[in-house]
Amino acid sequence: MGPVLAGVLQLLALIGALALAYVPLGNYMAKVYSSDRHWRVEKWIYKGIGANPDAEMRWPAYLRGVLAFSAVSVLFLYLLQRLQGVLPGSLGFSAIDADQAFNTAASFVTNTNWQSYYGEQAMGHVVQTAGLAVQNFVSAAVGIAVAVALVRGFARSRTGELGNFWSDMVRGITRILLPGAFVAAIVLVACGAIQNFSGIHEVGQFMGGSQQWNGGAVASQEAIKELGTNGGGYFNANSAHPFENPTPFTNLFEIFLLLVIPFALTRTFGVMVGSVKQGYAILATMATIWIGFTALMMWTEFAHHGPALQIAGGAYEGKEVRFGVGSSSIFAVATTLTSTGAVDSFHSSFTGLGGGITMLGMMLGEIAPGGTGSGLYGMLIMAVIAVFIAGLMVGRTPEYLGKKIGTREIKLAACYILITPALVLVFTAAAMALPTPGHSMTNSGAHGFSEILYAYTSASNNNGSAFAGLNADTQWFNSTLGLAMILGRFLPMIFVLALAGSLAEQKPVPVTAGTLRTEKPLFTGLLVGAILIITGLTYFPALALGPLAEGLAS
Repeated sequence: MGPVLAGVLQLLALIGALALAYVPLGNYMAKVYSSDRHWRVEKWIYKGIGANPDAEMRWPAYLRGVLAFSAVSVLFLYLLQRLQGVLPGSLGFSAIDADQAFNTAASFVTNTNWQSYYGEQAMGHVVQTAGLAVQNFVSAAVGIAVAVALVRGFARSRTGELGNFWSDMVRGITRILLPGAFVAAIVLVACGAIQNFSGIHEVGQFMGGSQQWNGGAVASQEAIKELGTNGGGYFNANSAHPFENPTPFTNLFEIFLLLVIPFALTRTFGVMVGSVKQGYAILATMATIWIGFTALMMWTEFAHHGPALQIAGGAYEGKEVRFGVGSSSIFAVATTLTSTGAVDSFHSSFTGLGGGITMLGMMLGEIAPGGTGSGLYGMLIMAVIAVFIAGLMVGRTPEYLGKKIGTREIKLAACYILITPALVLVFTAAAMALPTPGHSMTNSGAHGFSEILYAYTSASNNNGSAFAGLNADTQWFNSTLGLAMILGRFLPMIFVLALAGSLAEQKPVPVTAGTLRTEKPLFTGLLVGAILIITGLTYFPALALGPLAEGLAS
C-alpha cells in the first residue's frame, strides 16, 4: 500500500468514526445543558463554591462568572508553579521563573497550552496533575459553557437570561469531559501510553552519557489534552513522543478525540434551537473547510518538488516515521483548525506552503470545527456576518434563526472578528521592529518571520502549537505571548455573551417568503466564502511575507 493511499484510508476511517459519534454525542450534550436536575456530586461542588446552580444569569453576570473563575485559576496555577520547589512530588525541580510561570498559567487557563519549557525537565507530578491537568478540564468546560450561552440566546426570546455559568461549567466537566477522558485514557494505556508516578530513572547510555526519563500520569493527561482541545504535552516532543502517542492507531485515535466534541456541538446547537437542519448547515461549513485544508496539506507534503522528497515519497523532514506523511498532515490540519495545538510532527519542518496552511487554519479563527465551544461560537459569529452580507445584497433586514441582526448585533460581531487579527499583527510588528525579540529567531528571512508570525497567531487564537526554532523562553515572549493569550480568549467572550444577551431579549421574527433559508447549501457556500475572504483580506500581506514567499522560493 502506497503512502498516499494509506493517508486517504486513514482520513476516511476518521470521517466514519466522527459520523458514528455525531448524533448520539450531540444529542447527549443537548440533554446535559437542557436538564434541570443536578447530580449529587454536582450539588456538593455547588455547595463547596457557594453557587446557586438554579439562578438564571443575564449576560453581565454570566461574564463576571467566567472572568472571576478564570482570574482565580490563573493566580492558583501561577502560585503552584512558583512554589514547586517546596511541594512534594516535585522530582527535584525548582520553582518556575516568574515570567514563565505567568506565561504557563495564562496558557493553560485560556485553553491555549503554549509551552515555552521542556515538560519532562521542568514540571513535577503535582504541577502536572493538580495544576495543568485540572486546567485542561476546566478551561475546556468554560469554552463549552460560553457556546451554550450563545445558543440559548438564539433559542430564547423576550428574556435576557442565558442560564447559569456555574451549572454549565460543572456539568461540562462531570457529565462530558471526565467520562470521555476516563474511557480515552484506558484506551491509550492499553495501547502503550504510560500512566504512573515514578521518579527520574536512567534508561541507558546515549553517546557516552546516561539517558534519563521521568514517568508521570501521561495517558490521563493526554486524553483530556485532546478531548478538551488543549494541546499541552507532558513531554517536550508532545504527541510525537512514544510515551504519549505510541502507535499509528493511537495517533488516529487522538485526532478523533480532538475533533469529536467540536463537530458534535453543531448537533447540540441544532437540537437546542429546535432545527437540526441548522446544525447540519454549520456542520457542512466546518467539514468543507476541514476536508479542503486536509486535502491541500496532503498534496503539498506528498507532491512537493525536489529529488530527495520524490525519492522519499513525501516531505518526511520533522515527521515521525511511525505515522508517515499522510497521518501527520491530517493531525497538523486538525490541531490548527481546532484550538488544540498538539503536534505529532514539527510544523516548522513542513514545506513552505504546508506551514502556511497550518497558520491559515488558525487565522480563520479555528472554527472548522474549532475548539471545544470556541469553535461553535466563532462559527455562529461568522454566520451572523454572512447573514448581514446577504441582507445587504438583497436590501432586506438580515435575520438568523428568527432573530433580527440589527446595528447592535452586527457591531458586536464585527468587534469579535477584529480583535484577534489586531492582536496578531500588532504583536508581530512590535517583535519584528524591536531588536531584542529578533535574537530568539533561529532562522532569517521569510522562515524567520514565519516563526514570529506563527507564535502570535497561535497565542492570540489560543492554539498553542509553535514553529520549532523560535526561543520563546525569554521575558519578552513569555510576557507578550501570555498577554496575547488572555486578551485573545476573554475579549471575544465579552462580545459573544453581549450578543447572546441581545438576541435573547428579542421576540422571534416570523418566517416569510423573503427570509434567507440558512439551512440550505446556498447559505453554506456563502458562509464558507465569507470566512475565506474576510481572513484572506486580513492576513494576506503577512502571509505573503512569510510562508507564501518561502513556498514560492523553494
